[in-house]
Amino acid sequence: MGRPVALVLALVLVVVVLGSGVLGARLAGVGPFHPTTPGAPHYVDETVASGLHHVYGGGDTAMIGGGLAVFDCDNDGRPDIFVAGGDHPAALFRNVSTRGGSLAFTQVQSPVTDLTGVMGAYPIDIDGDGNPDLVVLRVGGVDLLRGLGGCRFERANDTWGLQQPTGWEMAFSATWEGSNSLPTLAIGSYVGLDASGNETYTCAPPLLYRPVAGGSGYGAAIRLAPGYCPLSMLFSDWDGSGRRDLRIANDRHYYAAQSADQGEEQLWRIAPGEAPRAYTAADGWKQLQLWGMGIASQDLNGDGLPEIYITSQADNKLQTLANGPAQPTYRDIALQSGVIGTHPVNGGDPLPSTAWHPEFEDVNNDGIMDLYVSKGNIDQMPDYASRDPSNLYIGQPGGTFTEQAAAAGIINYDHSRGAALVDLNGDGLLDLVEVKVNAPMLVFRNVGAGTAAAPQAMGHWLGVSLQEAGGNRDAIGAVIEVRAGALDVRREVMVGGGHISGQLGPTHFGLGDATSAEVRVEWPDGTWGPWQTTGADGVVTVNREPASITEDPTFAP
Repeated sequence: MGRPVALVLALVLVVVVLGSGVLGARLAGVGPFHPTTPGAPHYVDETVASGLHHVYGGGDTAMIGGGLAVFDCDNDGRPDIFVAGGDHPAALFRNVSTRGGSLAFTQVQSPVTDLTGVMGAYPIDIDGDGNPDLVVLRVGGVDLLRGLGGCRFERANDTWGLQQPTGWEMAFSATWEGSNSLPTLAIGSYVGLDASGNETYTCAPPLLYRPVAGGSGYGAAIRLAPGYCPLSMLFSDWDGSGRRDLRIANDRHYYAAQSADQGEEQLWRIAPGEAPRAYTAADGWKQLQLWGMGIASQDLNGDGLPEIYITSQADNKLQTLANGPAQPTYRDIALQSGVIGTHPVNGGDPLPSTAWHPEFEDVNNDGIMDLYVSKGNIDQMPDYASRDPSNLYIGQPGGTFTEQAAAAGIINYDHSRGAALVDLNGDGLLDLVEVKVNAPMLVFRNVGAGTAAAPQAMGHWLGVSLQEAGGNRDAIGAVIEVRAGALDVRREVMVGGGHISGQLGPTHFGLGDATSAEVRVEWPDGTWGPWQTTGADGVVTVNREPASITEDPTFAP
């Protein structure tokens, strides 16, 4: 098995700073389009009643994993959940909730999905047939599960010709390059495995899989060397060029043992028809070494370029481009924005935090982006907080955040890993699912400003799905822009990032007081569609050809 993870992850030098609250400085360019924010919504723990009963866990290997995938596997409008099990079997749960009602799930058992050794998973429609597929990350390899409809799957590694990676697979992202019918896949091995399947505690290079020309499968894997033990990766258009490059968050402990002078966070240039190339100091890339765990990307200041949030141990990073899109030169604004999160703000534990899954969403529908960060000790690391609940940072007018997890009612001291903010019952309020280590997973229903018996909306909302012809059916890589009055929000459609947890479904927008909105899409090839008007409080699909917008029922009758 190798050395216990708890003994080999490095200790960080703690700089004691405040990790929450409005810290004064604001992001440039953010206009106060909404005079006040309604604060945190109320969350109600419905785990027991929902039937979402599952425990992720096991021994040393399981301490780092613990992800989930959220997607509609039976095409009924309800988001279903596949959750990793670690040393236990993974599990697939069908969502049977009623619109606006309590959350309810039933387990769908199958030897295809009830796999052991699963760390996490990402949903993606690889073959563009309208049935979401699953990329399942395991200790020792990856399973591509092709969706057959009705929450049924078949293993398709051989069908798609995927050359099996052989490490401890912990990171994934995907993008479509040019007119390819299949996506380009990036898979990150946290550490390598020897011939007996034991951890080598050396960093194996991530692998890039490009589809073969004119074919329906994948060619030989391209090594993204050097590799520095990735825990998260994300394809994103960081510079507005239309090219999706690959950001990788790496755990510095293992690469420090081998090449401390060279190891770092990474950004790889991935251009169609070109060999991948890591950005270097000559490009303006600044070396950054941290215990990189999860990545989230979102344009927070309205300049059309995404800010990047990276979780770590002790201080987390919120990066913004220092000099515009000409160079990948970033500066950190986590402290002044109120999201540095060095220590637990609830529970009284004075030791530094360990953060995992970050996710930008608008949980109170005021039109201002919020940030959720899952937290929890790796196991029993004595120099890090044991009572380390997750954070819910509520966005404020002007670009700062305030920590309001306690006000939201989501404080829990079991060790969190992967998570998802997603509307599970079609009421426009984003619910919360959290995976724990060696403890039951949790599901919280968002009841807005009300109670479980009487939920109350906090603002209007809109869910936007995309559809275009060809292999990239869900238009991964597109940018959705929604405006309503002075509100103007852009969101990129991506697969990857977080902490081995992904979602495939409508992109959520809070609209505040607006009862209608205009929507337009920059499609993955850079073509902008027209502005189209829609009402609030529902899900719509924007079709590329012919350009149209159609209202969808949130749940089927």
